[in-house]
Amino acid sequence: MAPYGSRLVVPVDLKKKPWEQELPLHNRWHPEIPPVAEATTGELFRVEMIDASGGAITQNYTAEDAKHADLSAVHHLSGPIRIVDNEGIPAHPGDLVAVEICNLGPLPGDEWGYTATFDRENGGGFLTDHFPHATKAIWYFEGIYAYSPQIPGVRFAGITHPGVIGTAPSMELLNIWNGRERDVVENGIQSLKLCEIEKGTDKWEKIAREAARTIPGRENGGNCDIKNLSRGSKVYLPVFVEGANLSTGDMHFSQGDGEVSFCGAIEMSGFLELKCDIIRGGMKEYLTPMGPTPLHVNPIFEIGPVEPRFSEWLVFEGISVDESGKQHYLDASVAYKRAVLNAIDYISKFGYSKEQVYLLLSCCPCEGRISGIVDAPNACATLAIPTAIFDQVPVGPRLVRKPDVFKCTYDGNLPITKNPSASS
Repeated sequence: MAPYGSRLVVPVDLKKKPWEQELPLHNRWHPEIPPVAEATTGELFRVEMIDASGGAITQNYTAEDAKHADLSAVHHLSGPIRIVDNEGIPAHPGDLVAVEICNLGPLPGDEWGYTATFDRENGGGFLTDHFPHATKAIWYFEGIYAYSPQIPGVRFAGITHPGVIGTAPSMELLNIWNGRERDVVENGIQSLKLCEIEKGTDKWEKIAREAARTIPGRENGGNCDIKNLSRGSKVYLPVFVEGANLSTGDMHFSQGDGEVSFCGAIEMSGFLELKCDIIRGGMKEYLTPMGPTPLHVNPIFEIGPVEPRFSEWLVFEGISVDESGKQHYLDASVAYKRAVLNAIDYISKFGYSKEQVYLLLSCCPCEGRISGIVDAPNACATLAIPTAIFDQVPVGPRLVRKPDVFKCTYDGNLPITKNPSASS
């Protein structure tokens, strides 16, 4: 008979800083970061995670913590976890690891989260030209529902999910990432250091220099921020190193497609209960003498059976013509940006500030679509908002005059406070 309940393989203590945890956390992808735990195929195991900021963004009623957030430390991932079969044989390059999300949620006693924007001078976001200053809203959870005193009049069920879940890259793949991203990633992103607990030796300094940041999603999965990767979902991750070295973090209570404010889901601490299987040779058609061909694989996933259901939507359209009137050729990012701006402009007519709407569209279960990508020169994107999230009336927003989100302005003098985990 199978044992009852899950086995805790990675615990966290929310009273401790990220670099004080019993098992080291990491904010880099590198094949030489050693596993901190092991899980066997078929067993149910539990992974706990701190929030993406490592506790730096708090429940305090201010946006100062978002304004001075140290982006050199996010994300704080739990793992790596070595995956082996029932005979103790690890996953090998060329295999796939099928990771089933059996259960997930906020950590007990920590049922709250936040949504924020960063200052232009400290990371910015999708709509930085329109929202250059830090803002923050705090959300409280009532079972599957979330509400915020700073964005009144809305309440919705979240599609809880990990923002980051992925396997370790091979050295070959890591070199490809660093090579192709070097010219397009802003200065200061690739050169950031690992957490404090992982420093102090030549080995860790070497890993820090070579490793890739967790900010973008890549061939190994990683920070893809797919909101539908929730309870009951299964993700198939390529294996590039022995044991797969699975890591996860950046838990979200809810998120809209695109996570448009950057710190834009409802960020929280949380847990995952997972079950893994190894599909031997699942990438065999991509095998080379050096392992799987890195550029021909990406994760796939199956959507689980549990998510909020809505029947009425308000849909906003955008095309690839920017705010200045400049024409872009089939640019889906510009089109989606215009759809989001159109939604913000409309909903703000009902008494919400534009900052409130921006944060709301980043974290509520709205649906983004590339609706047209062939009708040159204009790509067409849409943003669909479920009207039922507005709890005043069942047909959508109505006029409100209530509190706003916390806001900051940049005075040009205050330095960005650094987290000790990022010091050189």
